[in-house]
Amino acid sequence: MNKREVYRTANTGRLRTVGLFVVAVVLVAGVTLPATAGQLIAHNTPAYVTSAKNLGAADASATMDVTIWLNPHNRAEMDQLAKDLYDRTSPVYRQWLKTRDVAARFAPTAAEAKTVQNFFESHNLKVVNVGPNNFFVRARGTVGDVQTAFHVQLNNYELRGEVLRANDRDPSVDEGTAALVHSVAGLDTGHYTHPLAQRPVLSGTSAPKISTGGFFSTNCFDGTTTEKQASTGGTLPEGKYTGNNYFTNYTNPGCAYTPPEIYTAYNLNGLYAEGYNGAGQTIAIIDWCGSVTAESDGNVFNKKFGLPLFTSSNFTTIYTPTASSCEGPDPEINIDTQWAHAIAPGANIDLVVPPSASFQDVDQGFFYAVNYALGNSISGSYGAPESEVASSILNTENLIAEIASITGISAQFATGDYGDYTDFGIPPTVSTPADSPYATGVGGVSLALTPSNTISWQSGWGTNETLLAEEGLIFDPPLAFGFDFGSGGGASGFFASPSYQSGLGSSWRELPDISWLADPFTGGVIAFSEPGESVSYFAYGGTSLATPMISGLWAIANEEAGFPLGQASQYVYTMPSSTIFDVTPLNSTTNVIASIKQSSTLTDSYDADAVMGGYAGTTLYSGLWNYPDYNNIVLAISFGTDCTTAYGFGVVTECNSSSALQTAVGWDNVTGVGTPNGQAFADWFAP
Repeated sequence: MNKREVYRTANTGRLRTVGLFVVAVVLVAGVTLPATAGQLIAHNTPAYVTSAKNLGAADASATMDVTIWLNPHNRAEMDQLAKDLYDRTSPVYRQWLKTRDVAARFAPTAAEAKTVQNFFESHNLKVVNVGPNNFFVRARGTVGDVQTAFHVQLNNYELRGEVLRANDRDPSVDEGTAALVHSVAGLDTGHYTHPLAQRPVLSGTSAPKISTGGFFSTNCFDGTTTEKQASTGGTLPEGKYTGNNYFTNYTNPGCAYTPPEIYTAYNLNGLYAEGYNGAGQTIAIIDWCGSVTAESDGNVFNKKFGLPLFTSSNFTTIYTPTASSCEGPDPEINIDTQWAHAIAPGANIDLVVPPSASFQDVDQGFFYAVNYALGNSISGSYGAPESEVASSILNTENLIAEIASITGISAQFATGDYGDYTDFGIPPTVSTPADSPYATGVGGVSLALTPSNTISWQSGWGTNETLLAEEGLIFDPPLAFGFDFGSGGGASGFFASPSYQSGLGSSWRELPDISWLADPFTGGVIAFSEPGESVSYFAYGGTSLATPMISGLWAIANEEAGFPLGQASQYVYTMPSSTIFDVTPLNSTTNVIASIKQSSTLTDSYDADAVMGGYAGTTLYSGLWNYPDYNNIVLAISFGTDCTTAYGFGVVTECNSSSALQTAVGWDNVTGVGTPNGQAFADWFAP
């Protein structure tokens, strides 16, 4: 473990899901594969089974669920329709299909579903669910029976400390069934994660929160420079650090933004004054497990900021396909519901709750929301690294998103909080299902406000950290940890470029499409409680925050248009510049510099780039963060660096690399087209 990892493990305790798909490179050896029979269903094996540590066979007597998704009919016709519906010159422009139309033209037949049922039952697997319009059939049985039915070996694999079950090869099914099979789900226990993030905290401290008294400040950056001194207790060396001030107040938990401040910053108040707030619309939010405190916490938030209360008439929880057994307090659900409601306070919220985070469960929850047209705006604050997910899962997500697109529904998905995922030790990749050409991928930004709550500056979300001093230690040179977290983005390695991205000059689907507030250092406030405890306020970020905000604004755009608009990403590339704030490279003349006096004749000096890791030329805004009253820790934090500034770190893509995620004028792979100018954005869709 290197020094960076030691410090982060021992001292930062940051609340961050590492992600399950970064693998230990241990070759699988000595595995005896079962004989293959029937017809192969290709591309249904996770890539990690060839390199992860094989812990041996799964328990053959354990019970599991497995799902066969059936091929839709007339797929080429569906694909063409998905283009024509968004083509202004087409006679079918915006003539969205109803669910019954999808069933009549593209759905598998009852007879085909019955064939799949018979396949399961002939292999001792009990059918537990036939999906809406016969798109999937789900069955339950033992691991041993599933192995026999699909001619695979199910093993346990160790992936970054987590044990996952997965099939060791692509499944095969009886030839009479094979022609009907689109994909097989449930053989592996891979799952999505929520890209939510809190500002890093140090061991021995708790997450900044407020129960009573004052509140988070909006003054994250006051525009002044500050000087901080650090010493070893009266002896040399001594450190002097000068640069932009990142908010520090020993009696306050820091800075974060509330709905009224976001309304002012992004020009939403004028939209509400026009009478548009999402009324008549429904936002479907997909979150597994559910939360016993979501509604009550939400109403504390709503009362605090003068929003309509959640009631049975505007807030509904839907458990699908079965009741959840893992329900408990979940800050992710609070982020999604509170901030979707904050942006579109007049819209209804349907909280769609799958029983787990597995691909199998969540994709079925997504399909439920689409098939039953719960709302014109679907919000999914979750994802997984595309390169580590079986192609069959990618294709299934894409099919569901395409059905959403042709029925006038826009599905927004978070692009992740890990940049290009190289922080996981894998080659650059993007997040799925945001990568679907039929979805809208939502990235993130950092935000600084003026005293009047207008935008002072925005940067693409990406932060790096450097430790300058701690507990009497002066780090010479400064100890650059490099990349902390940032907006997901880049090129898909699986999906081709959709027509609406033709102007980007790429052959591949690019992420993100659009962005909003995500940096936890400049995050959004949520109300959250554990059972039996009073509600406290916390500052959270992540593309989990940006996604429900965009979903809320899209609901208002649909309201103002007076009819369903369909997929948001089909529009944002051709909207006028007045409707979107372009997020461009950011720099400061007063970034953090360091002067370390070693003796009466020797002083080591570090310019702003050297402080952040030694890469000259990095475009960033850096600030000094004197962690409140804790061991005299002085940190430098950079903003606008969705890559590592620590030159030669060797894991995360370095900011001087041509492949690094970088903000730019116009569309870029950190912020997409930029952030919405609220009133102008929605008004553009007025009849």
